[in-house]
Amino acid sequence: MPRPRPLPIDPLAEAKRQWLAHGWTESADGMAVVISVMRAQQLLLARVDAALKPFRLSFARYEVLRLLAFSRNGSLPLSSVVARLQVHATSLTSTAERLVRDGLVNREPHPHDGRAAMLTLTDAGRELVERATLALNTEVFTNPGVDADDAGALVGIVARLRRNAGDFTDPRPLPDPL
Repeated sequence: MPRPRPLPIDPLAEAKRQWLAHGWTESADGMAVVISVMRAQQLLLARVDAALKPFRLSFARYEVLRLLAFSRNGSLPLSSVVARLQVHATSLTSTAERLVRDGLVNREPHPHDGRAAMLTLTDAGRELVERATLALNTEVFTNPGVDADDAGALVGIVARLRRNAGDFTDPRPLPDPL
């Protein structure tokens, strides 16, 4: 897919100018933050989608496969996947069903909880997620569009935004060793 020609002006800067011109001074910076982050997300997701397209994976499906591949034995309870990926159970159930249908994961009964289910990565799922990860590393993650210093600063700023929104809490400090 060819990249669109860059606009001659930054539309977000123009939006902020309009906000200020309309007297919404107290909201202008916040509007610029929200819209900037949302636009950056669109741009990055387009790159991720393009990298995953040859593997017939959505980012949601990739995340499940990668999480299972990171686990000790390639298997996790469905509820743990929901919690770690911070998605709704219904969305994950739909994603898992497609992964099962495609032979990339198995859905099995939980060994200790008859009401729960386990997702287990198949050999085909492991092979696919490794190839997809190589593509993402090469095509997106190695060069996200900012240098290393900016990347560190951006991750820190977004982490504060997420923490302040209640996305996670800082871990409790460990006690000093005796």
